[in-house]
This record gives sequence, structure tokens and C-alpha cells, in this order.
Amino acid sequence: MSTTNKNLNEREPQNLTSVAEVEDAKLARIHEKPKSQGRIVLERFVSHKPAMVSSVILIFITVFAFSSIGWGPLPGWWGQNFYQAGAVIDGGKPTLSLVPTWLGGEGIRIGEHPFGQDSVGKDYFALVMNGTQKSIIIGVVVGLVATFLGTVIGAVSGYFRGWVDEILMRITDLFIVIPLLVLAAVLGKMAGASTGSIIILALVLGLVTWTGLARLVRGEILSLREREYVAAAQAMGSKTSRVIFKHLIPNTMGVIIVNATFAIAGAILLESSLSYLGFGVKSPESSLGLLISQYQNAFTTRPYLFWWPGMIIVTIALSVNFLGDGLRDAFDPRQVGKKRRRRAGMFALPTRKEKP
Repeated sequence: MSTTNKNLNEREPQNLTSVAEVEDAKLARIHEKPKSQGRIVLERFVSHKPAMVSSVILIFITVFAFSSIGWGPLPGWWGQNFYQAGAVIDGGKPTLSLVPTWLGGEGIRIGEHPFGQDSVGKDYFALVMNGTQKSIIIGVVVGLVATFLGTVIGAVSGYFRGWVDEILMRITDLFIVIPLLVLAAVLGKMAGASTGSIIILALVLGLVTWTGLARLVRGEILSLREREYVAAAQAMGSKTSRVIFKHLIPNTMGVIIVNATFAIAGAILLESSLSYLGFGVKSPESSLGLLISQYQNAFTTRPYLFWWPGMIIVTIALSVNFLGDGLRDAFDPRQVGKKRRRRAGMFALPTRKEKP
């Protein structure tokens, strides 16, 4: 009996200490400053490693392309330009070498023409950087135009419903039925023949790539318009435009931002396809797709004229897609849970069934 009491007396201070620590932890959590929704989304995005790596790569390519050869009146740090021809040196082979001499290479050097030269002696590095600039501009403009149109049309259709929804959705179906590449090729050919401006081409492409986002925003608005805060805003006499742009669209920003990133990647690939087929960017303008189209016949003799713009297109598209995945997981944590459950199901060992 005395031994039992002794053990209880020894455990009692430990239990009191553990209870006190738990209570202190609860009080500390109560007094912590609550995190805003934006901070929570930012922390989730920063913890997404592929998205962060892709962001660094995308920023590096953009800054490198615009700073190397300059933009508008701003000069660049690269000594060559993309419009001046010159003497073809050593058959136009690239002077870039990344293999050190102790590994049997030519040493680490950049040279005068790291990406080589084209048939008339133009510096191919400057040409590729110019094409990268134009492709990025087209992708961003198309993404902005398609996002704006898709958001507005989807929000108006989902909010008003009825005959407004029927008309807008039938127009959307009409754009969806026609193959995107065919529609973009026809409109891009018309825009290129009339002006030759990459901005006009980007605006035209933005007018045909908004349909997917419009349907997604419409679905979100159809569910959000039944919420109590929307009914309260309507009862207080708020204008329709205020209800849509102040209360509904901000609550769909996660869907809008994620699909805007995917629209940029899709626009770069679409422009490259059109330029390759001859329906997109025209000379004297340039883009990565146009460079591939112009030098596709040199694939066997001078493959570097084909590989450099191709690798940059793939890198930009993959980086933007990984960035969109990170934004999707940051705005919708349920996606992360689904991925984890899917992985757990893939690697789970099969269980034996017990015999009756």
C-alpha cells in the first residue's frame, strides 16, 4: 500500500507539469496573431518546391531576354544585334563551350557567337533573345485578354442566369465547337496580313481562348450567388455591378489566377504553332516559333538553329505549368490532400483477405 502511494506521489508532479505545458501552449495559440488568407496562400505557395524553382527559372529567362539585347530605347549588355548581318565565321558554329579541358573539352568560354550564326551571319543568340521577348509578350497579352473576357462573361452569365446565360453560353459553345487552331490560324492570318503587329496578333488570339475560363467562372458564380452575403448586399440595394465585381469575382480569384497562368503557357505554344505553320508572326517581327519554322530545313546540318528556340519554348511552357500547379495547390488545399491519397493508394501493399 505504501509503495502504491509513493508511485502516485511521484507521478503527480509530472502530470501537473504536462497539464501546465498543454495549457500554456493553448494560451500561446490563442494570443497568436491570426494569419490572413493571403498569407496562408503565400506560405502554401512558397512551400511548393517545383513552383518556386519554376518561378526562378521563368524570372531568369525573362530578365535575361530583355536585358541582353535591350528593349525599346533601353540598351542591352550584349554586343551583337539581331538585325545586322556579317561574315559567317567557322560555318556559323556556336562558340559556347561548357566542358572544361581536363574533361576533354575546349574549356569554359562563351565566345563571340555562343548560339552560332544563321545563313547571312546574324548572331543567333540575339535572334533567339528577340524571339523570346516577343513570345513572352504575346503570351502575357493573350493571358490578360482571355482572363478578362472569360471572367466577365462567366460572371455575368452565372449571376443573371435565364436568357442571358443561354445567349452567352451558346456563344461560348460556338467558339468551342470550332477547332481552336483553325480559328486562331484564320484570324491570325487576317491580323498578320493587315498590320503585322504582334500586339494585334495577341489580341486576336486572346479573343478565341477565353471559353474555358468562362465556364469555370460561371460554375463558381452559380454557387456563390446563393450565399447569404450576396442576398444581404442585394437587400441593401447594392448595384448589380458592385455585387458582381465587389463580392463575387474576388471570391473566385483562386480559379482565375490559376487559369491565367495556364492561359499564358497555352498562348505561347499556340503562337509557336501558328508561326511554325506560317499563320502567326511575320518578318521583320520574330518569335521562337518563327525561328523554328525558318530554320527547320537546317535540322540535319545545323541542328543548333532548331534546338535553341525549341528548348526555350519547352522550358517556358513547363515553368508556367508548374507555377500554375503551385498556385492551384495554394488556393485549394484539397488538391494536396487528393494527391497524397492518390500516392498512398499507388504505393500501398495489397492486403490479404481473411478466410471465413
